[in-house]
Amino acid sequence: MDIIVTAISENPSRGILKFGDRVFPCALGKGGITDIKVEGDHKSPVGAFNLRSVYYRYDKLDAPLYSKVPMMALLREDGWCDDPSDTAYNKAVMLPYHASAEALWRDDDLYDVLVVLGHNDSPALPGKGSAIFMHVAKDLDDKDYLGTEGCVSLRKTHLLELLPALTPETSLLIA
Repeated sequence: MDIIVTAISENPSRGILKFGDRVFPCALGKGGITDIKVEGDHKSPVGAFNLRSVYYRYDKLDAPLYSKVPMMALLREDGWCDDPSDTAYNKAVMLPYHASAEALWRDDDLYDVLVVLGHNDSPALPGKGSAIFMHVAKDLDDKDYLGTEGCVSLRKTHLLELLPALTPETSLLIA
């Protein structure tokens, strides 16, 4: 079963995420969605993306997590390279890193749970987008989710509810 994400026409940075009979509000890129993803465009890429892995903050979650998607506890040194000129572009790296890389261990809750989407990773093409995740939304008010840098985000409780049903065969479809 796939996850289907569609943008809401009156606000392109908001969407609806459907998985089976479950329906959740979600946020998309601040610039909406795009067929031609470019690094830094603040848009979520249109397409079907496999779920590669799940990272989680072991220090912030009470219950043990379960998913058939490979899971890893985040470390303070975990990062994700977003430098198109680097050989590790759109890959996990350890911080500090010699090129530009986003820290995955954050002070806010956004990456308490994050699912790595298989966008631009086989192989990674420079400048075609990096660090496209499904993660925790910035706001808890379903009507006022803030747009992302290009990811799909939803309420933490909703993301945790989805995890046990996800498999490596699950795709996230952004349309």
